[in-house]
Amino acid sequence: MQPACIMRTPGLLRRSSRFLFRSLRRTLDNGPAAVPGATNGQEVPSRALDHVSRPTSTGAGPEELEGKSVADLITERQLLAAFEQLRHLETRLVAEKASRTFEQDPTGFARRAMDVCLHYDALASEIDAIVNETLGPDGVDAAALAELAGVVRAEEEAHPEPPEDGDFLRTPRHWRQHWEDAVRRSAQERVRSAGPGEAPGAAEGGSALAQVLTELGSLVRRDLQKVQLEVHPVYAAAGFPAWETYLRAFHGAVAQRLQELAHNARGCEQLYVLLDWAANVYGSPDFLGAQNLALSSEPLPPLLAPDVWARLESEYTNFLETKIASCFDGILQLEQSRWADAEAPDVLQGRYHTPLSFDVHMLVAEHVKAAGAISKELEATTLQICARALGLFLPRFEKAFLESKAVNEPHLGANINACEELRTGLLARFPGSFKELEKPLVAATCDFQNRLLRGLQGDVQPLFRVLCTKAWLTQDVLQPLMDKVVAFAGHLERVASPWAQETLQEVHRYVVREYLAHVLGRRERFRGVERLTGSQKMGQDAQAIGNTFQGLGSEATWLGQAIPCVADILGETYKDDIQRHLETLIRSYPDIRRDHVLAILSLRRLGRRRNQRLLQHAQELLRAVVKAGGPRAAGGHVLFEEIEVPTSVDVLITCI
Repeated sequence: MQPACIMRTPGLLRRSSRFLFRSLRRTLDNGPAAVPGATNGQEVPSRALDHVSRPTSTGAGPEELEGKSVADLITERQLLAAFEQLRHLETRLVAEKASRTFEQDPTGFARRAMDVCLHYDALASEIDAIVNETLGPDGVDAAALAELAGVVRAEEEAHPEPPEDGDFLRTPRHWRQHWEDAVRRSAQERVRSAGPGEAPGAAEGGSALAQVLTELGSLVRRDLQKVQLEVHPVYAAAGFPAWETYLRAFHGAVAQRLQELAHNARGCEQLYVLLDWAANVYGSPDFLGAQNLALSSEPLPPLLAPDVWARLESEYTNFLETKIASCFDGILQLEQSRWADAEAPDVLQGRYHTPLSFDVHMLVAEHVKAAGAISKELEATTLQICARALGLFLPRFEKAFLESKAVNEPHLGANINACEELRTGLLARFPGSFKELEKPLVAATCDFQNRLLRGLQGDVQPLFRVLCTKAWLTQDVLQPLMDKVVAFAGHLERVASPWAQETLQEVHRYVVREYLAHVLGRRERFRGVERLTGSQKMGQDAQAIGNTFQGLGSEATWLGQAIPCVADILGETYKDDIQRHLETLIRSYPDIRRDHVLAILSLRRLGRRRNQRLLQHAQELLRAVVKAGGPRAAGGHVLFEEIEVPTSVDVLITCI
């Protein structure tokens, strides 16, 4: 009857039996030989191994230890002692075979050889059992590990190389490789025990998969810490590289489990959880939880094969593109709900504020940071996705807002501020990826600015109609217009400074331009005292306009001479000085045209020759301006170019 431990590895039994009968075939083929102490045809009983399976009744021999059989020693895990007995029996059996003792009894040799092989297999099976129990709940059996290491090394010393005659008894058992295989199987079983047997479905999202990976990480960390602190020192004393073996075994098992999870991973959350765990949890230097524990002194193979990693990143970015587009849809819906509720924008740090900029910054920063934690390549791809999505979002947002009922100064100012924050913030943080968005952001800001200006222009346009009328000569008709400008400028104080100043200067230019357009386009002319009064009135209006905009902070000082020059030409009593005023006007505003000069001269009743002389001189000045590069060369300011002058009878008379 064989010991129970022998039956643990039937594969080893079959392998040993195969070697045994192959060796026996060679022995029988060699033919009979004389056996000392035996005659031809005499049977030689094989009783030498009876004690292997049961204790003998006589005194202890070299095959026994305190009366214990090899099977008992294996059961008690005295592996080295059991191996020494088997080694002694093997040596004696090989010697008897060499002396042709078994020529007449090959069956006896087979029985004894089989018994030795079975007990070798039992030792190998016990190695499996010790490895399987090492990381179990009962703790580490240091004595068993020491016996395991000792018996493996003893077997390697006893069987360093295969014998030249192919004798299976002296063939190396490769127990070190057997031990490494057992460690790998143990690691695979341990890793598979973490989390559910199947990968979570897509409907469960990333939380279920994250739980599986958390359990997996905890188990691997706990087991490797146990190996490093308890198992490795015992093996190291016997010269066994247990740490590297266990580490690579667990690494391979984790890689296999992760490949299975990756195959079934679906959805943006699951894909990211998988990539993040592989890159930042398992790949972290402090994964084992102690600085003195290192993952490996040599590089380990990739946890995920490069093609699998590339596939996961590709699928993740595809899902991410849809998710980010959906996030921008949500941002637009939130803004539309605020517009529908007629909510006034908040004022933060003296500026109109909408959550738009904050939401976009958070959206981009969150996804870019998450992607950057996995790889630089994924970070760059995520930036491109965010930039494309924002580029598609801007025109939709602008169109939706301008078509809503919330178009007013506070909301327009808030949107201008939001676009400016996005432009400066995103370009400063991600200069390469969002550079192409600078133009769309500036274009959207300009559209909001133009809508803001059109609102003011619609309010003040009717107030210009009373200029250069009889009532204008005696009343302060400009004050209501300037009151609206001051109220409008109050909103600009809550707009980002570059756009607020630019808008204020544009309002300043608009007021001066419209004032001149009404002066030059009027059909009736003042004569005598009214002309002088009108000139004085224009001077007063010019001063009021200049003082108001200066008080508001406008930096468009170049507009200050336009109205006074026309007023001086209108009220100049010494006609020879009109040319001087005209020269000042043309040099200050090189965008003025001949039509404008004719309209200005038509305000006065000058003689034909004087008009011709002034027109000729003005044309020479205008040609000099064109030769010097035109209006754009003189600071790029535009004023008269946008003033349309109607052709009146007075202008025609002036031309003639």
